Amino acid sequence: MRWMREMREMREMREEGRQPRGRVSRLERTAVSRGADEKNFYLIPNPQSPIPNPQSLRIWLSKIALIACLLLLVSCQAKNSSVANQVEVRVARVVSGQSLEVVGMAQQANMISQVRLIGLDAPDLRQYPWGEESKELLTKLVGDFTQPVRLELDMAAQDKMGRTLAYLWKDNQLLNEQVIKQGYALFVERSPNHKYDQRLERAQQWARIMGIGIWNPDKPMRQTPAEFRRFNR
Repeated sequence: MRWMREMREMREMREEGRQPRGRVSRLERTAVSRGADEKNFYLIPNPQSPIPNPQSLRIWLSKIALIACLLLLVSCQAKNSSVANQVEVRVARVVSGQSLEVVGMAQQANMISQVRLIGLDAPDLRQYPWGEESKELLTKLVGDFTQPVRLELDMAAQDKMGRTLAYLWKDNQLLNEQVIKQGYALFVERSPNHKYDQRLERAQQWARIMGIGIWNPDKPMRQTPAEFRRFNR
């Protein structure tokens, strides 16, 4: 067979001290698997193959290390960006259906921080009975004040009064949405915080259809919270 003839020629060349030219043939590489004598068979390195320079090898290793460091840095930044806009706090007091006081945001653990919920406008406390009912609902949703809640920030972190603007989460529930859905706040779109606008708007549509809270046809709220505050300063 042809491959046996080539192997015989290769052995003769080695016995005579001659070296075959070029690369080792494909047939020679597969000879062992075909049953050739392994003791008489070995691969001859190609003399034309370049030998790596130690200096170039060091350069390549440094490049690989640099790429690895960059990939690690990018992965760390992606992880940090996902949690950088969230903070776990405890509620100290519910002020109204749209605002509350929390502890745990500042460097001092017991320092009180003012929080304004994003995307809603709850009745003023003087708007009887909706203002008090809205506050009571948010208090009920927060539940045990010793248990932590989660604040999620959006594009704008504070309002003109210095209050933190946030979405309030408890037990995987978005409480901003729940206050609106149960009919005790209006959905109000305010730039640039639009992350959950669609959810909040759907919650308002649900409350209106169900006729609950401020949407109750028997005792509807005649003025929006913004109108009431404007005329009752």
